[in-house]
Amino acid sequence: MSSSANSNQHQQPSSSKAISRQLKAKASEFLAGPESASNNLLEIVAFLKESNARKSAVIPALLVVESIFCELLKRNEMQIVVQPLKPADESTGSSHKQWLQAQYKESFSAILESVGHDKPAESSQALATAMKLIVAETEHPLEANSGTVHFPLSKLRQVLQAMLSSDRLNTHLMNRFLEYSAHLDVIYFCWKIVPSLAPKEFCPSTVFIQNYLSLVGAICFGKEAVEESPSFLCIQMQLDYPYIRKHINKTWSCVMNWKHDETSHRQLLILLLEKVLSHLDKPVLLTDFLMDSLDVGGAISLLALQGIFVLIQQHNLTYPNIYEKLYSMFEPEIFHTKFKARLFYLADIFLSSSHLPEGLVAAFVKRLARLALIAPPQDIVIILRFIGNLFLRHPALKRLIFHPTGGEVPQDPYVMDERDPIKSNALDSSLWEVATLQSHVLPSVATAAKFISNPFPSAEWDLASVLEINENDIFDKEIARKSKEYALNLERPTSMFVHCGGEKTSQCWKLY
Repeated sequence: MSSSANSNQHQQPSSSKAISRQLKAKASEFLAGPESASNNLLEIVAFLKESNARKSAVIPALLVVESIFCELLKRNEMQIVVQPLKPADESTGSSHKQWLQAQYKESFSAILESVGHDKPAESSQALATAMKLIVAETEHPLEANSGTVHFPLSKLRQVLQAMLSSDRLNTHLMNRFLEYSAHLDVIYFCWKIVPSLAPKEFCPSTVFIQNYLSLVGAICFGKEAVEESPSFLCIQMQLDYPYIRKHINKTWSCVMNWKHDETSHRQLLILLLEKVLSHLDKPVLLTDFLMDSLDVGGAISLLALQGIFVLIQQHNLTYPNIYEKLYSMFEPEIFHTKFKARLFYLADIFLSSSHLPEGLVAAFVKRLARLALIAPPQDIVIILRFIGNLFLRHPALKRLIFHPTGGEVPQDPYVMDERDPIKSNALDSSLWEVATLQSHVLPSVATAAKFISNPFPSAEWDLASVLEINENDIFDKEIARKSKEYALNLERPTSMFVHCGGEKTSQCWKLY
C-alpha cells in the first residue's frame, strides 16, 4: 500500500486484514517516530481518498485515521496557542502544527466523502469516525483560548450535510446518529444548525425531504431529554429550551411549505404527532393543513384525524363534521395498514361520550358489523369487542340485537353507502351480521360473537389486549388447542417398506 504519488500499487496486499495490519503499522511508526515519518500520514490519507474513489472498503483506513488524529489531538500536537509568539518559537514547531492541521482538514473531508459510501456498514463507520473526531477536538481544541470552550460547529454542520443526500435514503445513518443526538450538547448544536440546512428558495427533492425529516426525527427535542438524567457527549452545559423551541418552529415553518408526495406526507404527519406538535408556538395554524390531509384518504387521513383530535382536545378547535370523517375511514382497506390500531384507538375516544346521539353510534355499530363479515379473523375479534363496549355505553342500542322490524339480509334498511351516519337508517336495522359470525369456522371468533346472546358484563372489554393480535397468534392458539401428539411407531423407520426377510424392494430403496 502506498500513496497515489508513489503509485506503487503492485505492493498493495490483497486481503483486507493485510491492508489493516499495514495501515496500523504505518500509523504506529508515524505516531512514535520523528517528523521524518510524515510520509506515512500522507500515504494513509491518500489510501483513504483512493478507497473512496474506487468505492472499495474504507473501514480499515477510517479506523486508522481516527486513531491517528484522536491521539494527535490528545497530545495537543496540533494545537496552536493564540498569542504573540517570538520568532524563535514560530520556527520551532508552528509550521509542523500547521501542516498537521492541513492534513487533518483533508482527512476530515475524505471521511465526509465516506459518509456517502454505497455500503451501509462503511458509511456508518465514517459517521462514527467523524463524531469521535468532533468529540476529541472539543476536548482538545486546535487553538488554545484561555477560559473558553470550543465546539467544532462547522464540522458538525458538514456531517449533517453529508447525511442529507438528495440521491439515496440514509435511514441507517439516522439510526446510527441516535446514539449521539440524545446528548444535551449535541441537541443544542444540532438545532443551531438544522434550520439553515433547509432550502428556502426552492423545493428540494423527495429523497432530500425524507432524509431531512428523518434527521429532525432523530434529534431529541430537548424537553424530553431534560426531564431524564442529563447526559453530555463532550461539553457539560445548561440546555436553553426556549432557544431550541424557536429553532423547531423555524424549521417546521419551512418544511410545511415544501411539496410532499405520499411517502413524505405520511412521514411528516407521524413526526408532527409524535414529536413536533407539543413544541409549536401556534398549533392551531396547522388546521388547514390537517383538514386538507383528511381528504387524501388512507393512512394520511387517519394521521390527520389524530392531529385534529389533539387540536380539539387541547386547543378548543371546532370541527363540526369530525364524526362523518371518522365514519368514512372505516373501509375494508384499513385492515391492511399498520395504522389499524390507531384508528380503533381514536374511534374509542371519539365515541366514549354517553351523550352522543343514538343514531350516530348505531351507524358506527352497523358499519363495523358489516365490515366484520369481510375482515381478517384477528380484526373480527377487535370489532366485536368494540361493538360490545358501545352497547355498554349506550344500553338503548340493544334493540339492534334482535330488532322486531329490522328485516332479514335482503330487506336490511341500513344504507352502507350513505356518508352521513345519521341518515344511514341504522336504528331501524338489526345485527344479523354478528349473529352470522356465531357460526364462524374459528372458535375464537364464534365465541366472541356470542356476546349478543349472553348477559353483558358490568365492565367494558379491554381493547388493548386484542389490538395487536395477528393471524400467527390465532393460528398458534388453534393449533395448541386442537392438535395432540400421538405415538405412531415404537422405532423410527429407516426405509420405505417394512423389512421382510431379504425382500428386494427394501434392499434397493433407502429412506434418507
